Amino acid sequence: MRTFLLLLIMLATGFLHAGELPSAKIGAESPSWLKGNIHTHSFWSDGNQFPEMIASWYKQQGYDFLALSDHNILSKGEKWMPISTLKSRGGNDVLDKYLDAYGKDWVLARGEGDKLEVRLRTLAEFRVGLEKDGDFLMIQSEEISDRSEGVPVHMNATNIQELIAPVGGSTVREAMANNLRAVAEQARKTGKPIVLHLNHPNFGYAVTAEDLAAVVQERFVEIYNGHPGVNVLGDGDHASVEKIWDIVNTIRLAQLSAPPLFGVGTDDSHHYHGRGTSRPGRSWIMVRGDELDADVITEKITQGDFYSSSGVKLIDVVYNSKKQKLELLIEEEDGVTYTTKFIGTTSSADLSSKEKKSANGKKVTRIYSKDVGAVLATASGIHPTYQLKGDELYVRAVVTSTKPHGDPTLPGQTEQAWTQPVGWSVDQRRSR
Repeated sequence: MRTFLLLLIMLATGFLHAGELPSAKIGAESPSWLKGNIHTHSFWSDGNQFPEMIASWYKQQGYDFLALSDHNILSKGEKWMPISTLKSRGGNDVLDKYLDAYGKDWVLARGEGDKLEVRLRTLAEFRVGLEKDGDFLMIQSEEISDRSEGVPVHMNATNIQELIAPVGGSTVREAMANNLRAVAEQARKTGKPIVLHLNHPNFGYAVTAEDLAAVVQERFVEIYNGHPGVNVLGDGDHASVEKIWDIVNTIRLAQLSAPPLFGVGTDDSHHYHGRGTSRPGRSWIMVRGDELDADVITEKITQGDFYSSSGVKLIDVVYNSKKQKLELLIEEEDGVTYTTKFIGTTSSADLSSKEKKSANGKKVTRIYSKDVGAVLATASGIHPTYQLKGDELYVRAVVTSTKPHGDPTLPGQTEQAWTQPVGWSVDQRRSR
């Protein structure tokens, strides 16, 4: 609610901007960061593991919070799974593993043999044990899985209070906008902040940069997703997800007087047990702070006070709006080197574009000049700095290390981190 009121104040005055992050001086006082994943699947939808087993894995791996985001369902009420379904997804030993971990008193079953069914535990039931030490938090979430124009339109609602059914729409843009309105209405009624981010825009090559730019109510998009089937890098016909991010932010700031998107990293995990291709732990977000509270974390994300990572750790990220200076401090690992690219678009950039169609004749993201999302500077070392010149629409940083990713989905993949766009400002009165 505090974030919602702040947004109202900014809209009333007519200005939105990338504000100064909390640290006054890089490295002066190392901030706390909370590690979390906000895109995960379990047996409640199309995952292959019990939800409490999944959550325990993340806790054991040092995550501070997790949002289970099953498709169009919350882990509430009764859901019984036939043993045949459990085994076909998770393997013949899936129930044995569950029993070994939690015991017969926890596992609820009925029937025998081929008729055996197991009840999935609800979030309310299993979060108690996970959260009892105060060092881990479950955040209720849903992947609102919609379709329009024959393609998937999936959006994750983090800190949701009640289920929201997909609203639909005659176009991709309309479907996104309608689901955003439904989430905003629940946030208004409950007084709870909710983050709704667009998932994997290149999954099925469903969402173009122009589509996403036009739906200005959307403020978040996955810029890295660890699922190998979501086409993060694009192809000969389609822009990469990072390129889409830059195109959207350029269009919004240069043409629509609208705020840019914040970039979210997730693993979109479905598969556990060492089986399958969509595995956990490939990407996550780091939220500034140390308070394990769902509302606080959600508000921090809303404010853009987080970075995304596939392995690189940042000690601090500072944008000084008065000095127009962006600084990073990277947590160094022995034998690893780091290259940071500062990426953005300037006000003098060539913003013209050409229509493009894929091999099947479908319109895709238009072709833009290299000025859009250009590399403005490159730095090495653990303390990269960029001094804005004043003509940038926005600036973001991507840090690439020489350390190979522990569970790669991309060829030659190494660990990275992505910061949010800064140095931007929007006069909302221009768009009224």
